[in-house]
Amino acid sequence: MGLVANIKRDIRFAKGLNRLFKRIKPIELDSPVLVCDDWEEAVDKFGDNIAIQDDHRSLTYRELDAMANRFGHWAQSRRLKRGDTVALVMLNRAEYIAAWMGFAKVGVGTALINTNLTGHALAHCLSISNASQVVTDLECWRNVEDARLLSGRNLMLWVLGLGDGDEADNRRGLDKPVRSGSSVRPNRSLRSGLTNRDTALYIYTSGTTGLPKAAKIIHARARTYMRAFAGATAATDKDVTFNVLPLYHSTGGLVGIGPALLNGGKLILRRRFSASTFWPDAKATGATLFVYIGELCRYLVNCPENADERSHKLRLAFGNGLRPDVWDDFQKRFRIPDILEFYGSTEGNVSLFNFDGKAGAIGRVPGFVKNKINFKLVKFDIDTEEPLRGSDGLCQLTGPGEVGEAIGKISDDLRHSFSGYADKAASEKKILRDVFVRGDRWFRTGDLMRQDSEGYVYFIDRIGDTYRWKGENVSTAEVEQRLADAPGVKEVIAYGVPIPGQEGKAGMVALVLEGKFAAAAFAQWVEAELPSYARPCFVRVIKSAETTGTFKYRKIDLVADGFDPDKVDGALYVRGGKSGYTRLTAAARAAILSGETRL
Repeated sequence: MGLVANIKRDIRFAKGLNRLFKRIKPIELDSPVLVCDDWEEAVDKFGDNIAIQDDHRSLTYRELDAMANRFGHWAQSRRLKRGDTVALVMLNRAEYIAAWMGFAKVGVGTALINTNLTGHALAHCLSISNASQVVTDLECWRNVEDARLLSGRNLMLWVLGLGDGDEADNRRGLDKPVRSGSSVRPNRSLRSGLTNRDTALYIYTSGTTGLPKAAKIIHARARTYMRAFAGATAATDKDVTFNVLPLYHSTGGLVGIGPALLNGGKLILRRRFSASTFWPDAKATGATLFVYIGELCRYLVNCPENADERSHKLRLAFGNGLRPDVWDDFQKRFRIPDILEFYGSTEGNVSLFNFDGKAGAIGRVPGFVKNKINFKLVKFDIDTEEPLRGSDGLCQLTGPGEVGEAIGKISDDLRHSFSGYADKAASEKKILRDVFVRGDRWFRTGDLMRQDSEGYVYFIDRIGDTYRWKGENVSTAEVEQRLADAPGVKEVIAYGVPIPGQEGKAGMVALVLEGKFAAAAFAQWVEAELPSYARPCFVRVIKSAETTGTFKYRKIDLVADGFDPDKVDGALYVRGGKSGYTRLTAAARAAILSGETRL
């Protein structure tokens, strides 16, 4: 890259970062100005603008605020007090944002619970929220009712859309109680004494490898998410943000609403993502911004051509997880002028931004701002799943191109704060001590990355997903990216499975196919695309891939099934034979387990 191009790139990055820092600068941990105060400031400035257009109606800023006020007064009528929590289990709609914002106005926290959860997983989330009241809707209440019986808590269900005549002992209609409440803002004295250190929300981890954990989102963090992207996107009151992501997740529920609701713009909210209606809807609503999760972009790229996919007004797509193998196709096919990829975890204090639009990079830490961004990469041992330490017992920084774990310093200021989880033991596991000096504390992201000489950062894999085989580290993310375009493959999930008597884990992939498994063609693709140690030893054919509400694959059950034909429902193959992969029989598995057959 030439000198002039480098200067332009750096100026673009600096401008983006400056917009972001300018918006979050007013946030102080001990300040009594809360997330609901930011919202009320926007309402007072843009009262007559349309704030939200959901599947049912449009509401102005003033109307949405009145709805939030009614939810706040309802919480008061239930004798909920500062520090209490309400569990919210509801599909995307205007009432979702009004509910948690209204609760915040009276000092009550809200647990935002995944609407895809059922049974014991849902009961677990309800239980650890410590809520006594659950606000839900007609689509979700039955799952909540079933889980309530498993939660061990005395939970009262309040259902939007439930007629008064349908009320039962533990289930009541919410429409009338909220509608009859006052639309006047609750007195600020009701949240007197609260600061940005207090919890506004609980947002749950995806639970890809176990039960979800409840991350504490203090007011400072909620404000930072919303204000950072209100600035980073350069959004104005003329912008229209298209949001089909679930509001129970930080990307959809905070990142995806800030650019609109803090700047006087319009938020287009849909109950859930639909690939078939996405582009006609984006066109019809005049959307200029689109918030994404990477897998959603992949779904769109894999869809047949749509007549409206290039006739939209989108100027920017912003989000996280856009994989390198999808990035260029997504941007070129759908004519997206700019992409703002970011990295951040719900509970963590490490955030990265790719203001340059460099395809595949999750962010950049150029030398001229490295002290302003809370991010370091430390050398990592795949076998122990711990950072490597030198003879002095301290961690070591990676060099350019070297893979390491991303960490962020923990201290008592906005940029470095770490609120952790509702579970203190889970919070403690994320803290790394004595990193560069004795007594310091750093947040462990659990993510492996590499940084090039220009400061661009690339995601490699989650710790635990990367495994060792034949003395080499295998990234499941890389395997998935390389095999995603193999003949007949619609989706691919990669993971490692242990083999008795052999070091490390053997590679295995679960495939969703368009037709039958073409062993020879797949084997040829594997040979061409992957080094020998990364080529999957086993292939499992599945009908569909189970994902979380944020499109992350759940691997825990696949790993548990391993390569046992008795546990696997569907075809199972092992590498070898004339076609490259052959059906795995019980006898063949026994030979592998006994060591008679070496992989």
